[in-house]
Amino acid sequence: MVMDGFLNLNKPSQVTSHDCVAAVRRLLGTRKVGHGGTLDPLAEGVLPLAVGRATRLLPYLAADKAYRAVIRFGLTTTTDDLEGEVLSHCLATDLTLATVQAALPEFVGTLAQIPPAFSAIQVEGKRLYDLARRGQVVTPPPRTVVIHGLTVEGWQAGDYPELTLDVDCGPGTYIRALARDLGQQVGTGATLAHLTRTRSNGFTLETSLTLDQVKQQIEAQTFHLQAPEAALAYLPPLALEADLARRWQQGQKFAPPISLDPHQPYRILSAEGSDFLGIGQAELREGEPILKAKMVFKPWA
Repeated sequence: MVMDGFLNLNKPSQVTSHDCVAAVRRLLGTRKVGHGGTLDPLAEGVLPLAVGRATRLLPYLAADKAYRAVIRFGLTTTTDDLEGEVLSHCLATDLTLATVQAALPEFVGTLAQIPPAFSAIQVEGKRLYDLARRGQVVTPPPRTVVIHGLTVEGWQAGDYPELTLDVDCGPGTYIRALARDLGQQVGTGATLAHLTRTRSNGFTLETSLTLDQVKQQIEAQTFHLQAPEAALAYLPPLALEADLARRWQQGQKFAPPISLDPHQPYRILSAEGSDFLGIGQAELREGEPILKAKMVFKPWA
């Protein structure tokens, strides 16, 4: 079994991302497993995992994410989801979908979002959820996030109506905070009732595997990790002839064979066999472009 690559895991609800990493470590018999972005314990869906040398490629995966959220109006909680204690509740029978839809454009674009008080963000070296559990109320500093689009997928009227919403966003966006803020905007309060991550780092829910499926495939000897070059296919390629490829794999720096964008990482390939060698990027040295190795996935042997 090739032990350097990616696993598109479908995380179940009520399980932490760390628990999923630990389970995959046991199944694959390796400690070198990392994830591409934590999912809250109540959330489910896409949790990209890197195995072996691919753990060093996690920073270069595609950044955007997508979620399907169920937002319940008329209820607020300490955690901004159903895991927390109820802070307030009121009947929101009169709330209509039209009112909610009219408020949604306020949450599209670049926003200053205040994360939930129960979150993994660190303030003065301490996790916010640790402070909150000790009864220390800390207002997290706002952070800049980007929401590319919001699409209504369902509406359930009632005393506590629920909105099913597809969210296309950038990294660092808290869907719990979006639910909380949307509830404030329409005047009823709201909390996140259910969350599924449908896309993350270029991986989609449709092609994800559950832990049981991974176990079954391992037992049937049909399991394989996704090759790094497939996960990084969105990056522009740069093919190097044999001599330059060897020098690059040895960590040498040299002028790139073509003009490169210094702000853009590149997939470095061998021109001979199109083998994926790693991630490279150009930098300016004394005004001249130099190609350097950001991560050598396949060193010179």
